[in-house]
Amino acid sequence: MKRFLLHLIAAFLALYLATLLIPGVYVKGGSEQFLKTLGLAGIVLAVINYFLKPIINLIALPLKILTFGLFGLIINIIIVWLVDILFPDLVIFGILPLLGTAFLVLIMNFLALRISKT
Repeated sequence: MKRFLLHLIAAFLALYLATLLIPGVYVKGGSEQFLKTLGLAGIVLAVINYFLKPIINLIALPLKILTFGLFGLIINIIIVWLVDILFPDLVIFGILPLLGTAFLVLIMNFLALRISKT
């Protein structure tokens, strides 16, 4: 349960930081809509990262070996893109903002894993 909560916090923070730091990533609507959209998108992103991503990583293991682990970033890009599609109020405009957001999610998940092991 602790690990899932850490993934939830990491997903929310990654999306929040992406809206602050990366041009091309924003949420439509006012401040209430901002928090609601980021909260729900963070929950969906955390569920995907916690439950589905290990299965996806196992299936994509040969590609990850061939690309020396860089295919993991592609997997993160696809997951963030799916979350972007599911939430029309969350706008990630272009491939570079998508890459930056996926990289932030990767970093935050790494930190959540490090914290959960202590």
